[in-house]
Amino acid sequence: MRYRVRHISRYGYGKPVDLAAHMVHVRPRPRPFQTIVSEKLVSTPAPARRRDGVDYFGNAVTWLFLDQPHADFEVTADSVVDVTFPTPPLAEATLPWEQVVAAARSAEAWRETEFRFGTTMAPLEAAAQAYAQISFSPGRPVLAGLVDLTTRIYKEFRFRSGVTTISTPVSQVMQRREGVCQDFTHVMISALRGLGLPARYTSGYIRTRPPPGQPRRQGVDQSHAWVGAWMGPEHGWVDLDPTNGVVVKDEHVLLGWGRDYSDVSPVRGVILGGGGDHWLSVSVDLEPEPVG
Repeated sequence: MRYRVRHISRYGYGKPVDLAAHMVHVRPRPRPFQTIVSEKLVSTPAPARRRDGVDYFGNAVTWLFLDQPHADFEVTADSVVDVTFPTPPLAEATLPWEQVVAAARSAEAWRETEFRFGTTMAPLEAAAQAYAQISFSPGRPVLAGLVDLTTRIYKEFRFRSGVTTISTPVSQVMQRREGVCQDFTHVMISALRGLGLPARYTSGYIRTRPPPGQPRRQGVDQSHAWVGAWMGPEHGWVDLDPTNGVVVKDEHVLLGWGRDYSDVSPVRGVILGGGGDHWLSVSVDLEPEPVG
């Protein structure tokens, strides 16, 4: 599937910002299942210096330095991406989850091991681990447990915007059983890591569809988050979306991954000035594009 993606982040400040340095994660990550056909990133005002590269996790990142006073800041990323997520193996063909836990502790899994430990935004929360344990009975194939946990979060947690913020802890989301995609992703990551299974926070976009008979509205597609989970050395990673209760296929576009949201937030930085008031608006369009 080929998609054209436009992501616009707009910041406004109560007073002019004199200097700013930003780290931007809005360029899709090349993968065997995701080819970047074209990409363009521009900011207003234009930066005095710009550097494109990759971060510690291998994600595409852009560093921007602005040295002129500005009351507004806007970043626009336009990309065309071919997406074909791999079909996961049959659940019964995957290892028992306990063997994946053991494999994650081995020296050969040094790349995966950093995704076993708790972080500030996805700590090893006892309630999350207990919740996951229901899906991982002794000897159960790891993918069967992963799909079951994904489905349970989808059915038992309510998607409700405005009741949480990016700093809402996993413990509170577990109590309320409601939130948005980043909350459900942090809950599932915390649950899996509590069992000893490597799990990573994955950032990107998901295609949305208008109600039947209604026109598609511009700018209402979503920045999205889901979970990457390790199934062992033979089958590697699988992507699961607890917000929608699905194994990720061809309606998701990958930006990058990290230990939690803080590693892959779309825009973060440091400003000098700006006053106490500021606002942010985000607009995302994800549209299929014919190939050829």
